[in-house]
Amino acid sequence: MGSKSPIRLPSIDFSNLKTHDPNDRFIWESVRTDVFNAFRDYGCFEVSSFISVDLQECVYDALKQLFDLPLETKVRNTSDIPFHGFVRSPKVPLYESMGIGNPFIPENVDNFTDLMWPHGNSKFRESIKTYSRKLHELDVTVKKMVFESLDLEKYLDEQMQSTGYLLKVMKYRAPEPNESDIGLHTHTDTNIMTILHQDEIGGLEIQTKDDEWIRVEVSPNSFVVVAGETFNVWLNGRLHVPFHRVMMTGNTPRYSLGFFSVKKSSNLVKAFDEMVDEEHPLLFKPFDYGEFLKFFYKEGGIKSKFALKTYCGNDLNVLNSDERA
Repeated sequence: MGSKSPIRLPSIDFSNLKTHDPNDRFIWESVRTDVFNAFRDYGCFEVSSFISVDLQECVYDALKQLFDLPLETKVRNTSDIPFHGFVRSPKVPLYESMGIGNPFIPENVDNFTDLMWPHGNSKFRESIKTYSRKLHELDVTVKKMVFESLDLEKYLDEQMQSTGYLLKVMKYRAPEPNESDIGLHTHTDTNIMTILHQDEIGGLEIQTKDDEWIRVEVSPNSFVVVAGETFNVWLNGRLHVPFHRVMMTGNTPRYSLGFFSVKKSSNLVKAFDEMVDEEHPLLFKPFDYGEFLKFFYKEGGIKSKFALKTYCGNDLNVLNSDERA
């Protein structure tokens, strides 16, 4: 295992995009360059000054109320998609989560809130709605920057229309004495892109290209944006997709949120034509995302370190840069 290095992830300030004229191309292009370089070199970066600390505190207060509900209430959160509803598993004993699909649609948050609190919880309802809208704006902005960086703007609208979203709220209990401190095992994200936020307890660790583990230092106003495998398939390996995990310390529960953009299951995933050339041979064969998920959620798929490569990798070509010895 690599050492926990004092190296920090790139931190990118998005505040100027809100406070300046949106037509100011210099500001946009400067941030865009930082975003693409961070994805290429680290596969992720921190975003600062995007959502107010007051809103974040309000959301985390609401999360604690949610996870304090009785188990018989929480299990009402169901989904036809594995791991999108209530999750608690002996394979990850410190972890439990719930999910809200497309949470920037007010009706979806209303339905979830009514399911958990039949008598209402306006604080949870309104804070999650505002929070989700902000994260959706960030998701669209980052993707637009990456597509522009590679002259792929013509694909953006089509890909956004075939994208669904999941807000996953998570709690990690503190480990008991002599219990493993692994909150979530080492993995990459198979979806398009993930926006993560954790409370002051911390625990998120990200592996660099040099196999060093960075423990993400807690900042009260920062999110971590992580590239997923699907994004990298579109771009035929132009991005780095980082391994990451959660390691628990101390005796205090950890709360976090993840905003996941996911290819709709019936859609084909393939590299854009412009991304394949002699210097960049095709790394992955086109595949149906829904069929891949069926493979992934089988025992073999989840345990495979390179599940996507196993499923549809083009063995005739060089390996994905993430496949380190």
